[in-house]
Amino acid sequence: MDDGYSVQTTAAESAEVGGLDNLQALKDADTFLVADSWGDLKGGADGLFDHDTRILSRFVMTVGLARPSKLSSGVSRDNVFFTAHTTNRPLPPMGGRSAPAGVLHIERRRFVWDRRMFERIRMSNHGIEDVLLPLAFDFGADFADIFQVRGTLREKRGTGHAPTNDGRRVTFRYTGLDAVERTSCLAFSEPPARLTTNRAEFMFSLPMGKSLDLFIECGAEVCATPDVRRWRENAVAARLAMRRRRRRGASLRGPRSPRFNAWLDQSRADIALLTTDLPTGPYPYAGTPWFSTPFGRDGIISAWQMLWLDPSLAKGVLTYLARRQATEISAFQDAQPGKIMHETRGGEMSALHEVPFGLYYGGVDTTCLFVALAGAYARRTGDLDLIRELWPNLVAATEWMRDYGDSNGDGLIDYQRAAETGLSNQGWKDSEDSIFHADGRFPKGPIALLEVQGYAYAAWNAMAELGERLTDGRAKAWHLHAEEVRQLVEERFWMEDQQFYAIALDGDGNPCEAIGSNAGHLLFTGLPTARRAEAVSRRLLGAEFRSGWGIRTLARGQARFNPMSYHNGSVWPHDTSLGVAGMAHYGERDAVAMILGEIYAAASHFNMRLPELFCGFERHAGEGPIAYPVACLPQAWAAGSVFLMLQAALGITIDAFTRTITVNAPTLPDGIERLTVSRLQVGEASVDLAFQRLGDQVVVMPRNRVGDLRIVTTR
Repeated sequence: MDDGYSVQTTAAESAEVGGLDNLQALKDADTFLVADSWGDLKGGADGLFDHDTRILSRFVMTVGLARPSKLSSGVSRDNVFFTAHTTNRPLPPMGGRSAPAGVLHIERRRFVWDRRMFERIRMSNHGIEDVLLPLAFDFGADFADIFQVRGTLREKRGTGHAPTNDGRRVTFRYTGLDAVERTSCLAFSEPPARLTTNRAEFMFSLPMGKSLDLFIECGAEVCATPDVRRWRENAVAARLAMRRRRRRGASLRGPRSPRFNAWLDQSRADIALLTTDLPTGPYPYAGTPWFSTPFGRDGIISAWQMLWLDPSLAKGVLTYLARRQATEISAFQDAQPGKIMHETRGGEMSALHEVPFGLYYGGVDTTCLFVALAGAYARRTGDLDLIRELWPNLVAATEWMRDYGDSNGDGLIDYQRAAETGLSNQGWKDSEDSIFHADGRFPKGPIALLEVQGYAYAAWNAMAELGERLTDGRAKAWHLHAEEVRQLVEERFWMEDQQFYAIALDGDGNPCEAIGSNAGHLLFTGLPTARRAEAVSRRLLGAEFRSGWGIRTLARGQARFNPMSYHNGSVWPHDTSLGVAGMAHYGERDAVAMILGEIYAAASHFNMRLPELFCGFERHAGEGPIAYPVACLPQAWAAGSVFLMLQAALGITIDAFTRTITVNAPTLPDGIERLTVSRLQVGEASVDLAFQRLGDQVVVMPRNRVGDLRIVTTR
């Protein structure tokens, strides 16, 4: 994912501007915090952000005259708390001999809730003497827009006002060029011995064997005085809210697979962390730090990955996007009537139109995916009331596909940015170098991407199916349109000599014959014939695509192949999951379980949290996958990948209209002998499905069935 205002080149180049792999993220709603493993903010890619503005850019703790020694740090499994355990270096003499290193335990524990950071510093003296402990914090608030933090230069900025303090708290103010005054406040539970507008100094008397707590809060509004009561009450509220999000929908457990369960738990917790409860319903934000906002494509795919377990995400995504559907033409926003939003931002630069992303529509695939998800949601839930509510939006989306999405009248959805400020490539592989001919040349526009035609095929079919249920007379025409798209793709994208599909057609209608993972998305939509799907699967499972850690975005040996690139040879878990689900659509099961096992192995090396992407180097025994330094972590569609792949491996499809769950030839990855799906709900009915390996087969045993629900097993 790239909105055109960040460096997305090779991993080596990105590392020069500072990697994100050691940063720790917390989030609640539109506020998120990114800090280093000590818990410090240093004004790089880190900070406390509220609505795309950095309201705390520096916050560095020192003990004595030095940074403390780190013992350990990390984010809790439920993603609520960050904790750093540190100890002191030798303290300077304070009226006597200095305290030696390692006698103090200093714990930083924090969470984000209700637009503010809550932090507790707990200082414990394990020495044999009382200690005078000098503790200091250097801080600042630059009110930088998130695009500035990512490297976009601004010719002018607003006015930063002199901070004020009242002996216990410091208030920062900034008036933007958009005439909006933004404030933040940093407050301490104890008045510092010395407080300036950028530094707080404390001197604590810490008896041996005793502990002291210092509470700190920072938020976008005026600070109350921090204390233990506020800490506890807000910590409980934050944890309960996260628990509610994690427990939505069905759950998955492998009874004797603690590491596999840890992956499932971490992935579910990451989805919960990134999901914001908006007035329209839950919406999975794309990822931290750069994409902690609603994205159209990412939200749709993340919701689709979770659809079989938790349809509420799809409902929230569809409702939110419908309300932001474009109604007029804007070249700056890449907007046209009926088009579905690509991205929205809330910062100063977006408000001033210095960047087009306040409400931006430059995604060629999002509108088709929106319609296709509506069809999938209806089949999963039977919720025709929502479909009736969204019907005008769905029809408007198909009218965009017909009137604007196909700019040259050849029957295919294409793109070409309307303004230089927009994205040059507008599919999911949206970096500047991701679409090219076999010899590496960049194509002229408008460009018709392979996978987008698959999404369009799925969208027309969804409209035909929904139209029949709603007795809309256009249903038959929509079905014919889907078949026309299928035939065009098979005729114009298929390369017989390669037994594969071209990645795109250029503006002259010539195929871009690069061999990419985009074809896996086409399988996901069910467009190819069975014979061609088999050929595509064979290549995707071959050594040119398979790294041993998943499927590469570009086949090895292709022009522009680089395993350290953003889109041209790296491994994206969500991309792999869609390809795997596509193979399962055509009856492949063993390979699906094999790839799921590879992604599981990769997750094990990333502390059970899959990043946005990682490098596509070949797997070697005894070595782990190589990280991409500026990958977002966590990322919603990376976290959702395990759930879509498990659905594919287990062969589960759900039809709420017939109240049927079909389980077709289930399989499990090596080492996983049992798996239970609990509280799988279809309408008012529910069931648990217990899968167990018996010999060379995996069998399913329905349990705790409630209500009218059929379970059909096939081989």
